[in-house]
Amino acid sequence: MASSKDYLEFIMEQLSELKEVTYRAMMGEFIIYYRGKIVGGIYDDRLLVKPTKSAISLLPDAPFELPYEGAKEMLLVEDVDNRELLTELFNATYDELPSPKPKK
Repeated sequence: MASSKDYLEFIMEQLSELKEVTYRAMMGEFIIYYRGKIVGGIYDDRLLVKPTKSAISLLPDAPFELPYEGAKEMLLVEDVDNRELLTELFNATYDELPSPKPKK
């Protein structure tokens, strides 16, 4: 099942306090970038983030879920209504994420 544009717009609004949050559509889903790094994505109308140490400590009870068949597990963000938590989550995980690969 593909994610809806409405859910994407809701999540982007929740993250609107952060600068440089962007997304890219990919096969009916959306990859979420923060300051050029992939933080997670929207898969089947679920916000999933990479399981960094900071993300796990901020979301200790979050279940691990697969974004799609054959992918690595990610953390499900269940409290998407909490703007402060989302802002803190994205800021905390940024430094732990790998830098984007240089374009050839």
